[in-house]
Amino acid sequence: MPTALVTGATAGLGRAFTRALAERGHDLVLVARSERDLKEHADLLHAGHGVRTEVLVADLTTDEGCALVTARLAAEPAVDLLVNNAGIGYENAFGQTGIHAEERLLDLNVRAVLRLTDAALKEMTRRRSGAVVNVASVAGLGPAWLSSTYPASKAWIIGFTESLAASHQVRAAGVRMLALLPGYTRTEFHQRAGIPTTFPPPWLWLNADDVVRTALRDLDRGKVLSIPSLRYKTAAWGLRHLPRSLSRRFAWDLSRPGH
Repeated sequence: MPTALVTGATAGLGRAFTRALAERGHDLVLVARSERDLKEHADLLHAGHGVRTEVLVADLTTDEGCALVTARLAAEPAVDLLVNNAGIGYENAFGQTGIHAEERLLDLNVRAVLRLTDAALKEMTRRRSGAVVNVASVAGLGPAWLSSTYPASKAWIIGFTESLAASHQVRAAGVRMLALLPGYTRTEFHQRAGIPTTFPPPWLWLNADDVVRTALRDLDRGKVLSIPSLRYKTAAWGLRHLPRSLSRRFAWDLSRPGH
């Protein structure tokens, strides 16, 4: 059976990815910081789907945590699919969170994605098979959040994934790469970031399982960008094509009182 490694595997989109991949018959390597949560979720997946599960306790904001996961990507059994899902964002404006918190965001949202993708592609291009899914955000397409590092980190993921996916290096090896750009999705992300979920209105919220099903379908079809739902495809078109001076007027400003 193919093997998938999923970061941030015990909550939100990561948890949804593990369920969907287990239903497809993938053995799983689950990566997160909580050993208890990892073991509980791994046992549920094994009992429910009969797949083999491994757990890796790793903090991907650290060199040690990244090294642990990159070592597993180079080991056997080979990882056929890497899902870089782990990520963080903050409710406070830039300058209020503190520089160490901002660096931690970049360590997880950017540096860990870079290091794990590098390790995975070394093996996948050598084997001439495999796939990488990098979870970004529709916010990475333009000035959707003001006074925030989060959209910039996700913009990097989008550009990074598109650049590699179109390269001869990756295409000639038969490796697929996908950037997933969800909008507001009901997961633990917002609670952990301290971001209220009373806004936006209910019709803008997505279901995590639907987002993951769309991503895996788009990966199967060879797409490079996956944007779930017509409403967020429309938002993505606007962020990419409308004048940025106009987009900024409608952006969510974290520095504004009562934002």
